Amino acid sequence: MIEELLPQTVVTVEACGHDDAETPLFPEEEALVTRAVAKRRREFAVVRSCARRAMEKLGVPPQPILPGERGAPGWPAGLTGSMTHTDGYCAAALVRATDLASLGIDAEVHGPLPEGVLPSVSLPSERECLRRLAAQRPDVHWDRLLFSAKESVYKAWFPLTGKWLDFTEADIELTADGGFRAALLVPGPLVGGRRLDHFDGRWAAGRGLVATAIAVPHE
Repeated sequence: MIEELLPQTVVTVEACGHDDAETPLFPEEEALVTRAVAKRRREFAVVRSCARRAMEKLGVPPQPILPGERGAPGWPAGLTGSMTHTDGYCAAALVRATDLASLGIDAEVHGPLPEGVLPSVSLPSERECLRRLAAQRPDVHWDRLLFSAKESVYKAWFPLTGKWLDFTEADIELTADGGFRAALLVPGPLVGGRRLDHFDGRWAAGRGLVATAIAVPHE
């Protein structure tokens, strides 16, 4: 599902249901989830299994993936990537750092956001956009899709800046044809000597999920 949203240079591995549920962890990873509940431990392990299979496809030996600052995954030298997990689904996307500057992926269960969440994670302009889209495509939970796009924006942003990005610091315009643009409302990252003012992304809905992805090219 996410593979279709990214350039061919990106390797994506997905797991559904209980795929890879018994995946072993490296000792350094095991130490991080010793006291975690079973669901958290399973997702932690399965998404890392996806990432290690992607590493192998890129010719990189499997190795620990440890969370760094603000929980961002630490990738092997020469790679950049992103991971996501939700109920019954995990995915990892990796690419050589020479092919993309950054990428971000996110998947969410396709259902409405809990009551009261949308106003805290969105701008008035975004909510107006959602109202228009709901009239065109009532089969899509646009509020959940917007939340997913915000997550992908942050995952693409953080490796380039090392800084926090609030939900209200990017104005996202979703389109009914599977695309979106995130206008950055704060100074964007420098990529190849050029300061970015937006990210472009794609989205999909199906199999009980919504998924979003952003690939940031080298300028």
